Amino acid sequence: MATLTVRGFALCAISLFNFGFVFISGADFIRFISFRAIYHNITGETTLCQDSIPWSEALRDSSVFKSLLVDMALLALFITQHSLLAWPPVKQVCQSMLGSLNRTAYCFTTALALQALMHYWQPVTSAPCLWSVRQAPWSVWFPLFCFTMHFFCWAIICTIIMMFDYPELMGIKQVYYQVLGMGEPLSYKSPQAQRFLSHYRHPVCLEFGVVLWLLPALSLDRLLMALTLSVYLALAHSLDKQDLTFLCNQIRSKVQLFTEPTSSPDSNLKEK
Repeated sequence: MATLTVRGFALCAISLFNFGFVFISGADFIRFISFRAIYHNITGETTLCQDSIPWSEALRDSSVFKSLLVDMALLALFITQHSLLAWPPVKQVCQSMLGSLNRTAYCFTTALALQALMHYWQPVTSAPCLWSVRQAPWSVWFPLFCFTMHFFCWAIICTIIMMFDYPELMGIKQVYYQVLGMGEPLSYKSPQAQRFLSHYRHPVCLEFGVVLWLLPALSLDRLLMALTLSVYLALAHSLDKQDLTFLCNQIRSKVQLFTEPTSSPDSNLKEK
């Protein structure tokens, strides 16, 4: 019993540490991908690029290609980690080795890849912007509009993540169920829910696309990031009519949960 208690405490400590690291990394990523880019434009001026340099000269600059190569390598690292660990053969191996910490390890390595991407990202500042809003009064109003839209998109993204069983996505529920001897939490979900979760790996595609592209100024490195991640998100989905039906049912059940506080939370585990 003591061994189980110590093991359970260790599992919980690792899970909670991972939660903190992922939460901080997520906050850093929001700052990196949204607010830092808009902050440089909030007064109508930008240091993200040099419009005075012609493209013919910028494309001959070796520093431009060097920065793009580094950025592409960082994006490839993130995509490889995010896809490889979700590949069924690799996922089965990790599950057999890590058990209830499998999802925790996936989230931790994802956050680690994001930290590497943010820390080593090379902005391309010696090339023109592909677009830049500089004409008054839009040089002030459009950055404020972008800031507002980004804020609402991230709010929607956080809301959707909460709706999609956030503790399970973070690996906390797996550890909790393991410590209590309840098995795998996914087994408590209906076949429709399991099917949906296997298809819908990125439930925030539309909002994240807005965040990637809606900017007052689009630099060359940001174009590379937006294109790469947009294509990756588009290829990562395989939803069909059954998944859409299940999603609509889940949204209705969530609405009923808020309008009828006396309803049982366990009713959301099974499709009505």
